[in-house]
Amino acid sequence: MTGWRLCQKAPPLADGGILRSAFGAYHAGVVLPIADDRNAAEAAYWNGAGGARWVAHQRSQDALLAPVLQLLIERSGVGAGEVVLDIGCGAGTTSIALAKRVAPAGRVLAVDISAPLLERARQQQPAGLELEFALGDATVYPFPPGQADLLFSRFGVMFFADPTRSFTNMRTGLAAGARLVFACWREPRENPWLMLPLEAAYRHVPRLPATPPEAPGPFAFASAERVRRILEGAGFSRVRLEPCELSLDLAEGDGLDRAVEMSLGIGPTSRALDGQPPALRVAVAESMRAALAPYQQGERVPLPGAIWVVTALSP
Repeated sequence: MTGWRLCQKAPPLADGGILRSAFGAYHAGVVLPIADDRNAAEAAYWNGAGGARWVAHQRSQDALLAPVLQLLIERSGVGAGEVVLDIGCGAGTTSIALAKRVAPAGRVLAVDISAPLLERARQQQPAGLELEFALGDATVYPFPPGQADLLFSRFGVMFFADPTRSFTNMRTGLAAGARLVFACWREPRENPWLMLPLEAAYRHVPRLPATPPEAPGPFAFASAERVRRILEGAGFSRVRLEPCELSLDLAEGDGLDRAVEMSLGIGPTSRALDGQPPALRVAVAESMRAALAPYQQGERVPLPGAIWVVTALSP
């Protein structure tokens, strides 16, 4: 699987600043991928605080989202011998699952913009799988042309400033007739598993800056009409959005305290708490506990979630 990497290693800057180069950029001692300039803020976030938080909570997040991965694999029909592009692969759980499905003759190229997450992914990678992790921005990444049978993503494609351009570039890596399948969140109001803890936090901390509904972020693809417009504009056909309802156990079967801990460390709530003093975080945790308690069922704390499972073909 040679020839699939884009970035190269280089020494960090002493001052921790950002310097663009032929290989990408450096930020706080981390090599950033070559990226569309409009995605620079996301690259910095996922190579900084966002990536560090996800790594810290990786096992819990993957457990929480395991039903989504299973659903996507079923909808994708991925099988032995296929070539797969896994976009926004994060810490590699999706990529490893896909690589096992396509083994022994298939292969997976997994691309993410976060060096910390890819480091965790490589630590988890089992020996013997045809799986490569590559640091890059899928908007500009030079995918091997016309090879892949499947373009796959679990919540990894909502963060592009120009998603039509991004999907157009990803499609260059697909063979004729290749399939696309990804999951994205529906409206915030349909996802209390994220919004209920955030509203509890807002009793103590300032609200996050308002962003346009189509700005890069977890809910950027909430509109089915927008997703269809993006994919058709990128050249995909037979676009279908399947609404799926979830029950997400924030406690992982380990009680209310675990649900509060999980909620403090993930999603927009974690961003809202950035830089806040410990005493305030304690107050937020108590408000979260009160908000989540009505949902407790024994050791579980399940809350509703809502996603689109998006499928399409590349003609």
